Amino acid sequence: MSGGREVQLPLQQVAPSLTTPLSVVPPPNRQANPWPPSDPASSQGSPAGFLPLHGGFRDHFVEPPEPKYCCEACRLVLCQPRQTECGHRFCQSCISDLLSHPNPSCPADREPLFKDKIFRDVCCHREIMALKVFCRSEASGCPERLSLQHIPEHLTVCLFFEVPCPLGQCKERMMRKEIPDHLSWKCKHRETSCEFCSSKMPLTELQKHKETVCPAFLVPCPNLCSLSALPRSELSSHQHDCPKAQVSCQFLRYGCSFKGLNQDLRQHESSSAAEHLRMMASRNSALENKVEDIKGDLLERYKVLPALSSRLSELEKQQDELREKNRQMEQKLATMQKLMSSHSEKLLEVELELRSFRVLREEVENIRGTLENVRTRLNALEQGGRSGTGSTTHTLASLETQLNRHDDMLSVHDVRLADMDLRFQVLETASYNGTLIWKIRDYKRRKQEAVAAKTLSLYSQPFYTGYFGYKMCARVYLNGDGMGKGTHLSLFFVVMRGEYDALLPWPFKQKVTLMLMDQGPARKHLGDAFKPDPNSSSFRRPAAEMNIASGCPLFVSQSVLETGSYIKDDTIFIKVTVDTSDLPDP
Repeated sequence: MSGGREVQLPLQQVAPSLTTPLSVVPPPNRQANPWPPSDPASSQGSPAGFLPLHGGFRDHFVEPPEPKYCCEACRLVLCQPRQTECGHRFCQSCISDLLSHPNPSCPADREPLFKDKIFRDVCCHREIMALKVFCRSEASGCPERLSLQHIPEHLTVCLFFEVPCPLGQCKERMMRKEIPDHLSWKCKHRETSCEFCSSKMPLTELQKHKETVCPAFLVPCPNLCSLSALPRSELSSHQHDCPKAQVSCQFLRYGCSFKGLNQDLRQHESSSAAEHLRMMASRNSALENKVEDIKGDLLERYKVLPALSSRLSELEKQQDELREKNRQMEQKLATMQKLMSSHSEKLLEVELELRSFRVLREEVENIRGTLENVRTRLNALEQGGRSGTGSTTHTLASLETQLNRHDDMLSVHDVRLADMDLRFQVLETASYNGTLIWKIRDYKRRKQEAVAAKTLSLYSQPFYTGYFGYKMCARVYLNGDGMGKGTHLSLFFVVMRGEYDALLPWPFKQKVTLMLMDQGPARKHLGDAFKPDPNSSSFRRPAAEMNIASGCPLFVSQSVLETGSYIKDDTIFIKVTVDTSDLPDP
């Protein structure tokens, strides 16, 4: 390398060009501009038309370029130079062509070429871009001499550079300095003014404008009257006064059939005045009769108008009622669809549990039958053993062992059966719509156990906001808790750990309503509602089986509870509702 520090970057893959490279530097005095005015942009951010489509620069240099600046393939001044491992330089498009052939080699020394050992020659590129060249519009008369890198900037203002007509529709091309003269006198699409109405338009549309729409353009009367020409805008009003125009009598609507020239109309009107009056009188009489008929018809219709108005009011009222019923039915339908959707998986799980339950019950029944047979045989053997032999005693011991084993198996199955029965009851009573109805039987006994501190509180079965929603339950202190101990029933809400907590938003923020159900006809339920405190640990994601309960220690006094109709058949009902209207799907 000569001068400066070399910066090497890997060669990028470039598609082979479809054009044929030139093999010689063009002569200084060229008659045509070889640079297309709208060449597509090359790479590296160069402006459109600056870099050649293929090969090196074809510009007219002020001083002949040194050989080190020329491509070994096209012999033109290097464009985006690349240096090979053997030290020779090529244009980017030329080296890409060489690499596209099988077993590529350097044309200068026949050394093999490898794509990963070819680099950008940044220093050489910088030196080439600083070389002085003539303007690319030199053949058109531009005297400018400037560095190659400034050519794009100069061409944007060069007066001798060939550009298209700025109006767009014109296909002609001209030097930039010729644009004013072209727009003033030569361009067929230049703006001009109509000499009649002064409207502005392209020159190509002027003649059509005059012949079709210009309001001030002079046109002849279509009736060929004595008036030779008049402005197009006055033609319509002239038709009413033109003596040669064909017109109808103004009493045409009354039955007059006269039709002739405008100049004969006055003669007709004078001679037929009596006939015109007779026609008007006849027409007026017919109209009066028709008005009377219409009056009678309107009176008849007016008589039934109050009844129709009343009927219309009734229909509107019925329509409002039907609309309200339809809205209620739509709400019920939406609720039922939501419930059916949330219970579909639950029903499938219940069905699977029920199948296992039936199989287990059949196994238990078979074991019980076998056990009864063994007991029957055992009793028979005991009766015969009293007078039997030693072999009978041995058989009896074997049967006792078998009986004990069957007893153990039956005990295991009884435990499994009880567990399955409990799980089935939980699934059967679980709610997945955010509402819990908790039935508490044996109220008096449970209350006495709470007073005696045997069972201070009771937990309800779990309920859910959805099949994949929050898991919750209720907790009740029949003899009260905290401030309500001994005087009130305390009711609390508990967030439990569920299987889908990782998919739910935390902390829990849904509105909770607690209610004691009135079993009397008045249905005066007692209730309280609260919004969870997001800072309370009771509503964070549970780390244990359940969070700390949160609710109302003074929910209802013992006197109100036990004197009203809230207890029937020694049973109370508690309802807990969680608002799921704004709960997003997990």
